[in-house]
Amino acid sequence: HVDHGKTSLLDALRATDVVAGEHGGITQHIGAYQVRLDGGQAVTFLDTPGHAAFSAMRMRGANVTDIVVLVVAADDGVMPQTIEAINHAKSAGAPIIVAINKIDKPDADPTRVINELLQHEIVVESLGGETQAVEVSAKEKMGLDDLIEAILLQAEVLDLKANPDRTADGVVIEAKLDRGRGAVSTVLVKRGTLKRGDIVVAGDTFGRVRALLNERGEQLDAAGPSVPVEILGLDGTPAPGEPFAVVENDARARELVDYRVRMKREKAGSPIQGASLADMMAKLADKKVSELPVIIKADVQGSAEAIVGSLDKLAHEEVRARIILSGAGAISESDVMLAKGAGSPILGFNVRASKQAQALAEREGVEIRYYAIIYDLIDDIKGVLSGMLAPIQRETFLGNAEVLQAFDISKVGRVAGCRVTEGVVRKGARVRIIRADVVVLELGVLQTLKRFKDEVNEVPSGQECGMAFAGFQDIKAGDIIECFNLEEVKRSL
Repeated sequence: HVDHGKTSLLDALRATDVVAGEHGGITQHIGAYQVRLDGGQAVTFLDTPGHAAFSAMRMRGANVTDIVVLVVAADDGVMPQTIEAINHAKSAGAPIIVAINKIDKPDADPTRVINELLQHEIVVESLGGETQAVEVSAKEKMGLDDLIEAILLQAEVLDLKANPDRTADGVVIEAKLDRGRGAVSTVLVKRGTLKRGDIVVAGDTFGRVRALLNERGEQLDAAGPSVPVEILGLDGTPAPGEPFAVVENDARARELVDYRVRMKREKAGSPIQGASLADMMAKLADKKVSELPVIIKADVQGSAEAIVGSLDKLAHEEVRARIILSGAGAISESDVMLAKGAGSPILGFNVRASKQAQALAEREGVEIRYYAIIYDLIDDIKGVLSGMLAPIQRETFLGNAEVLQAFDISKVGRVAGCRVTEGVVRKGARVRIIRADVVVLELGVLQTLKRFKDEVNEVPSGQECGMAFAGFQDIKAGDIIECFNLEEVKRSL
């Protein structure tokens, strides 16, 4: 869960400081790190964000890993995203080790955490179960050796082995576009050894590996099983969670990529879409749905995906955000032209526009907004969508009057002589005119209100008065006049 100390715990294990470099102390990317131990062993950690918006990243994290370390703060206990993480781990079939963090705090209560985990079918060893629970403090660096020991013990029990002497395959964890370096993908090798110069297919992108870098930016010649590396040389940014594999030659790589692109296209154009598109068009024709077009550019693919997912959740039957484009990388001139054509703003998440794109946007009047925290972005869009909701019109009843007789007066037109039967009638108010229980005028305006010869603003119940209505002449004796006020009430999502 957010703020339970996942990144801080990793920093304590790695003796680094990732947290300090994060916006608002929120992890918004999935990170892969390797911790080398004194005994020569190495443990690879995937650091996942804890916020609700990043559930897809957490799910991928659970599917890629062998062991899940569930970090629960001792003072907070089990929270919504903790439960979600437990479910991801269970569906991926990964064993769980519980790290009870922040035990240095005065209000820390590890027993409570253990009891709360029981409700989600996680039974720790002290209660006769199989799950190891370790009490740690990232801040005071307590219990870190116990945690590593628990991980190594679990790995030994699982007998985790992979063959390093075959062609490599694995999973793409994250992908981004870097100025100067091009497309950079973080991958985790699952089997085999990935070498520089290998031809790799990842999702619907491919390329020859130009360089392998570890998380400290050091060049590697090869990466074995469970080693996370950044690879340069792909022709695009693959979607996170896509499998990658080494193939023997360029022709085979092209063939695979073409096939995958084709499959993707067919999937997107399936008949189910057709029906919903027709519905969409019908709805748009009735103007029931108003759409806010947006273009999203984020620093990495995973964040772009999380933002798109969160904006989709904001959809309401009357308003919704329509994502025209989402991707990783800086905001380019083509993004600006696309935004101009679609009449949409560009939302930059941890990225900036290039100088040319910025100048073009100013010339073309395209708005570019920059964000560093996903919640600010979602709140802003929510505000805009709420403003697009049509306000509700609320009526307040003022009074009723009955027409006794109607006569024509030159220069004024038809005037009704009335008696107010209940409430009050007010000049300028809205009126409904009812004849023999049928509404003959729905939204009229009471233009003139007279008592004898004087103009008055309101006439109370029991008194008689003369009335004339804007643009309505067909008034007859016996008509009932309802007088009411209309006010608009703003709605929000």
